[in-house]
Amino acid sequence: MALADVAEVSRIEQRCFTNPWPPAAYRRELRAPEQNAYFVLRRLNAPSGEATYLPDEHASGEHHESQVASQTAGRGRLPPRLSHPLRALGWRHETNGQGASELIGFAGMWIVFDEAHITTIGVDPAYRGRGLGELLLVALFADAIRRGAASLTLEVRVSNEAAQNLYLKYGFTIHGTRHRYYSDNHEDAHIMWSESLRDPDYQIRVGKLATQLLDRLELPTLPALELLLAAIANVSEPVTNVP
Repeated sequence: MALADVAEVSRIEQRCFTNPWPPAAYRRELRAPEQNAYFVLRRLNAPSGEATYLPDEHASGEHHESQVASQTAGRGRLPPRLSHPLRALGWRHETNGQGASELIGFAGMWIVFDEAHITTIGVDPAYRGRGLGELLLVALFADAIRRGAASLTLEVRVSNEAAQNLYLKYGFTIHGTRHRYYSDNHEDAHIMWSESLRDPDYQIRVGKLATQLLDRLELPTLPALELLLAAIANVSEPVTNVP
């Protein structure tokens, strides 16, 4: 995510959350990339009329609710063509006249010592049900590992079973409850933690889930994607410099 993305992110926030962040909060967070990481997901409209989905990472969460809602259910397959190579720990692109790109999702986390705290995951309601929220979660996993984090944590509404099921799939467990946590309706939040990102068995499980997701979305295994999966599967040597 870059400062230029904030207006689009804010529009999606209004559609996803009942208590969205103001744009100024994102601008503040993006000015501290050593403490935060933010990703956006873009849909690229090609001249042929095809669409490609490209996560775009730009390092940058004040605390925000983590919510994936129902965007992981009823997944469809995405078009196979990608116009640009995957880069670093996300997927970046420039349109270069090949069509306008539309921001359709975003995710972010705080980095505090060896803890990565997921602060938000949001997908435009028009694009839910395609596995894109899960794709953003994979990007957060990879970046947390790249930064040497030992674990991921988050808060999720007790009523948001779809999001909880996604997190459970990726090895999160509930470790407590924050009562009346959400300001809009005073709903409780479950506190969830991942297993150790430094556990080789867990790394392999997450890597397999990521590979299955990318196969389902028909995203090709390009060199930088291999680096992303290596970051998930081999945290004994976190990726620190990616060409």
